[in-house]
Amino acid sequence: MDVTAEDLPAVSEAAHAVIRQAKAAGVYVFGGGINSDVAPAMVAADRRCTAETYRETRELDGGFCVLELPSREAAIEWAAKIAAACRCAQELREFGYDPES
Repeated sequence: MDVTAEDLPAVSEAAHAVIRQAKAAGVYVFGGGINSDVAPAMVAADRRCTAETYRETRELDGGFCVLELPSREAAIEWAAKIAAACRCAQELREFGYDPES
């Protein structure tokens, strides 16, 4: 995200406003920022823990938001609102729900 220090308060307020909209619409499930003060860890099945992450996520910046929406089109609309507020593109993913729950 290439936001200047001067613009950060406005971007922060815009991002919070979109999340408030999602909450008011009843689609917000969970969200949060990634704590950059804590290093990621990879934990293996044998409990071995190493200070690393997946190669693809080495430059993770920001946070994430989980919304429950009726369609991919609705998800794209919300992702576009968040992208506009944050002034950066958003990666859209879909959960594969547990068939046993």
